[in-house]
Amino acid sequence: MAKKAPRRTAQRILEAALDLFNRFGEPNVSTTLVASELNISPGNLYYHYPAKEELINKLYEGYEAELNELLHASEGVHDVEDAWFFMHSLFELIWRYRFLYRDLNDLLSKNRRLETQFQLVLKNKARAIRQLIAGLSRAGHLDIDAHEVDTLAQSMVVVLTYWLSYEYVRNPREALEPAHAQGALMRGGHHTLHLLAPYLEREQRRHLLVLSSAYNGEDAPGNMVPTVDMAA
Repeated sequence: MAKKAPRRTAQRILEAALDLFNRFGEPNVSTTLVASELNISPGNLYYHYPAKEELINKLYEGYEAELNELLHASEGVHDVEDAWFFMHSLFELIWRYRFLYRDLNDLLSKNRRLETQFQLVLKNKARAIRQLIAGLSRAGHLDIDAHEVDTLAQSMVVVLTYWLSYEYVRNPREALEPAHAQGALMRGGHHTLHLLAPYLEREQRRHLLVLSSAYNGEDAPGNMVPTVDMAA
């Protein structure tokens, strides 16, 4: 059986940088630390990424590509269960690139490209949420005045964008550790979708509460947050 080709050094650097940025925060991780993590020389790293900003921008490109593909799925949301899957997928992607959200204000103040690109990210998220709302409305599951749609969409985008910051403030030492991922994702999805609740028709609102019942409000150490069995 043919052996798998080894990952290229440039890709290994990206993966190590993403892991370290997520664990310790981008401002606390130097390129020297990334090189040390991979047991390569700083010169080898600089050959592929001459500056830390280039590393960050390359990671952002990966995030943006995945995000744009995922946002298109909002066109296929027809009921609360679809919306639940869509929102949870969004939060999973945000979690994989959580350093962008954890250190967002700092990154935007230092990186002109991210500053402009993240403005576009907010617009694309809002457009996807409006599509989600429109799909639920067409299916007869949601009743909302047209003048309220944009405000609702923007409110959901705010929660999507700053939820991990809220989690971090609640528990700075542990909130962004992998062991707490499930709880953070479930809480984020729950609170974002709950903004729809006042506009949902009775059965869909009840179904949202049923889905949310699998979410444990406190992600205490030693407590497992139950996952949602959508097949049940």
